[in-house]
Amino acid sequence: MNCPECGHAWDQDEVNATDESTEDDLVRDVNGNVLKDGDSVVVIKDLPVKGAPKPVKAGTKVKNIRLVEGDHNIACKIDGFGAMGLKSEFVKKA
Repeated sequence: MNCPECGHAWDQDEVNATDESTEDDLVRDVNGNVLKDGDSVVVIKDLPVKGAPKPVKAGTKVKNIRLVEGDHNIACKIDGFGAMGLKSEFVKKA
């Protein structure tokens, strides 16, 4: 591969490596497993919820997650709490 403006040449293997998704794009759980939309996860520690009288307990299974941008990168619905956002560092893949 050559640049038409400056003449710089790239190795084809180098170009193929940059075409794949980067590590920064991946959302990983506490164990390093890659999470995808639709996965089920388990909460690993009690998480306090603002406005709720009780926390989300460790061991709560959350089904059908959606990955979103931002600090809380998992959008989900939890029985008894409704829709909420979770951080991937507090869950493990089920």
